[in-house]
Amino acid sequence: MASPTSDTKQDVITVYQGRPNFSCSQCAAVITLQDELISKHFSGREGRGYLIHSAVNVKLGKKEDRHLLTGVHTVADVFCVGCNDRLGWFYHKAADQSQKYKEGKYLLEREKLIKDNSWTLDD
Repeated sequence: MASPTSDTKQDVITVYQGRPNFSCSQCAAVITLQDELISKHFSGREGRGYLIHSAVNVKLGKKEDRHLLTGVHTVADVFCVGCNDRLGWFYHKAADQSQKYKEGKYLLEREKLIKDNSWTLDD
């Protein structure tokens, strides 16, 4: 386990290198592994969205209560640290008991992501 003062950059590169991931469509910063995908059946502000377990290279905006299709949720917009493009939002809290599974997860807009399957061609 890395100490709080150690450089974890190499660890991040090792985890993400060669693995299928989603990157920012504006600056190509890696945002999440495809393994973190929970569901493709969500709606964002600008169309289809993905519910994701975790993300990197993102920063959160301020918390706010927002009326979404499934009720009121406390969310914060999610921005790419590379280009500051808004990618979606983070679910802090769900008012409805049936929506609690979203808490601590990300809704990322499909149109804001590039899917990299990390395929290699054999020589």
